[in-house]
Amino acid sequence: MNSTKIEPKYSPSLNPKVGLIALATDFRIEKDFISVIKDQSIDFFVNRIHCYFPLTNENLIKMSDSITEISDDILPNEKLDCVVYGCTSGTIASGYSSIKKKIHLAKPDAKVTTPSTAAVNALQKLGLNKLSIFTPYSKALNDEVVEYFKKENFEITTNSYFDISNDLDIGKIDENYLYETLCDMDLGNAEALFISCTALPALSIIDRLEKKLNKVVLSSNQVLIWDTLQTIGKKDRIEGFGKLFKN
Repeated sequence: MNSTKIEPKYSPSLNPKVGLIALATDFRIEKDFISVIKDQSIDFFVNRIHCYFPLTNENLIKMSDSITEISDDILPNEKLDCVVYGCTSGTIASGYSSIKKKIHLAKPDAKVTTPSTAAVNALQKLGLNKLSIFTPYSKALNDEVVEYFKKENFEITTNSYFDISNDLDIGKIDENYLYETLCDMDLGNAEALFISCTALPALSIIDRLEKKLNKVVLSSNQVLIWDTLQTIGKKDRIEGFGKLFKN
């Protein structure tokens, strides 16, 4: 038998590469990303990070200890255009600069986005300052989110929360119940409603909420996906996911 060695020919990598770090307990975030980017020329990769219970500042900071390793395991030795850290309260607890530094130890050339920083970018892009906030978190974590936006110079008009301390339970919230809850929420004189947490089923109800409330509605996954697309130069208008994608 003759064996012939044939030289391989490799195709050039033309699409931007996006790596998502998702919580191991998150039911929602990959589904939401794919819903928005399915028609985009993007190579999308996911790795999951261990999540500790209950959800507290201390456990969220502990979770971030493995970010470098998790980032490195997304296409090892390959460059990524953007690394996405998919945890709103976790970024607020650890701090964006700490998250970015840990990711850059593995992927030094990658842009880095997170839900909390993406929300600030989205609000600034839309020129909005008065904000109502909804979170599913415990009172302590809920208050941390509110304080974060205050420190970013936004006026918080009202705030409501579920007081859930387990990320798995957050992912099981009924979508229609969430919609009804947010429709009944007192928004005060807010210009926008921000729905925190990547695990909540919020993306699919944003269009309906905006029509019902006559307000801009933002969610963690929505702003995170939008900011990711902005970062890699994909700025086309996208229908079905709120006013943010139409600007």
